[in-house]
Amino acid sequence: MQTNFDLYEHQAQYYETDQMGIIHHSNYIRWFEEARTNLLDQLGFGYDQMEKLGIIIPVLAITCTYKSMVYYNDRVFIIPKIEEFNGIRLTISYRIIDKATGVLRTTGESKHCFLDKTNRPISLKKEQTKMYDLFNDYWGIDLSK
Repeated sequence: MQTNFDLYEHQAQYYETDQMGIIHHSNYIRWFEEARTNLLDQLGFGYDQMEKLGIIIPVLAITCTYKSMVYYNDRVFIIPKIEEFNGIRLTISYRIIDKATGVLRTTGESKHCFLDKTNRPISLKKEQTKMYDLFNDYWGIDLSK
């Protein structure tokens, strides 16, 4: 089992800012997706691999709580953590932390389910045991350590 993960780092871009010069609130959801994609790739089951197996994991719900502002050119770490997993549903939490200061900027959570090619729920435990074991192994582990 892999225990060291590369932290996902993002540099805030000018086009992501709003008229007030801070990162527009909608971009944090995109950043969550970037970090989630990176996490899945590091776990060994990226979206491309899942889709080859006929599995998709749509977002069911997403939350985002803004703690402090991110400005153009700031560098942040986006740290995902698998909070819940039962083989059919998956919940991932996110922390966005300023790289220079360590200040927590944003927290959030996304909820997902696993579907097959016909958009019907799938149990990874029954149909994709390797993937099930992989997610189960990392459930609750703080990947930033």
